[in-house]
Amino acid sequence: MIVGKHILKGGVRQNPSAQTDDSCRTVSRIYSGTGSGRLRADRATGLGEIRVIKCKAAVAWEANKPLVIEEIEVDVPHANEIRMKIIATGLCHTDLYHLFEGKHKDGFPVVLGHEGAGIVESVGPGVTEFQPGDKVIPLFVSQCGECRFCQSPKTNQCLEGWSSGGHETMSSLETRFTCRGQKVLQFTGTSTFSQYTVVNQIAVAKIDPSAPLDTVCLLGCGVCTGFGAAVNTAKVEPGSTCAVFGLGAVGLAAVMGCHSAGAKRIIAVDLNPDKFEKAKVFGATDFVNPNDHSEPISQVLSKMTNGGVDFSLECVGNVGVMRNALESCVQGWGVSVVVGWTDLHDVATRPIQLIGGRTWKGSYFGGFKGKHDVPQMVKAYLDKKVKLDEFITHRMPLESVNDAIDLMKNGKCIRTILSLE
Repeated sequence: MIVGKHILKGGVRQNPSAQTDDSCRTVSRIYSGTGSGRLRADRATGLGEIRVIKCKAAVAWEANKPLVIEEIEVDVPHANEIRMKIIATGLCHTDLYHLFEGKHKDGFPVVLGHEGAGIVESVGPGVTEFQPGDKVIPLFVSQCGECRFCQSPKTNQCLEGWSSGGHETMSSLETRFTCRGQKVLQFTGTSTFSQYTVVNQIAVAKIDPSAPLDTVCLLGCGVCTGFGAAVNTAKVEPGSTCAVFGLGAVGLAAVMGCHSAGAKRIIAVDLNPDKFEKAKVFGATDFVNPNDHSEPISQVLSKMTNGGVDFSLECVGNVGVMRNALESCVQGWGVSVVVGWTDLHDVATRPIQLIGGRTWKGSYFGGFKGKHDVPQMVKAYLDKKVKLDEFITHRMPLESVNDAIDLMKNGKCIRTILSLE
């Protein structure tokens, strides 16, 4: 069926030009830049000069509209950049947030996706750490290793990354994507809803060559975010009592982190009782549905735990839940960590909640320094010390990305993996 300029196929809009070739291909135009922008093949493939690539990508042309499968052009990697072939990517709620809820309405057109894994295809001048064929995970949190933040063990943020300016997309001058003669923005510096993407080398983690890319891609965001919030940010202690609010992928990863840290009791809080069985797989011991109680959830948890939990983790992105999570902590030493993402509303509580000794903290990508820590998480998965397969409820081709979005919007999945091969 033709709708405007697009074809409806399998629930996804497609540009007819994107279907002319099912495989990625190199266009005949050779990049003719000079200086740091020029790349000779003897630095990468040995097959001649590196060329612009045409490939499929799911493009968000505007907010609140379905993504469109397009044929885009991916530029050659410039100085200190890596071009990689994305094999698989997860769909994260942050992608939906930008598409449906974000304030940045000027952040379109854009290729979303930031939870991917792939293989290095070519490298730009100045890149020595990576070479074609390396298995890698692109990072939305950079690690230059030299700035004040990177030098501090107290944070995983980096002053040199795209996110240091507080934006969700790279600028039009930085993006390496074009479509129909128009610049297309890159989301969180990664854009994994494209068969190929270009990323700065400070935002790439080289991983074990035996790692299955269609599974470890989850370590690019959700699993590290939740797991690290428990072990790195909250610093959950053995024998402690924890509460995790929200049982999506991030919340389940937080449950897994609490269990890994030795928590004795892990209370899973969610409005959907069907999620408790999945939470038990990751270590949850109790389940509470706030809708089953007439009193505030903080009071319910206080009664269950003799005054409050030692640690709470908010994995929803709702300011009301953030307050409930804080007030569920025991007075004197309770620690509450904000993990869920939102910037639409202010968060508030009464000062006495903090004066009494509770601590309120935030966590970004679980406190992991990506280039160093993500490879360690991959190893932990290969050594069966952390779970990943259990998060995956659906697998689909990139062309079904809008179906995957519908599943997440309706709470019918934990993680959907999109294949880009």
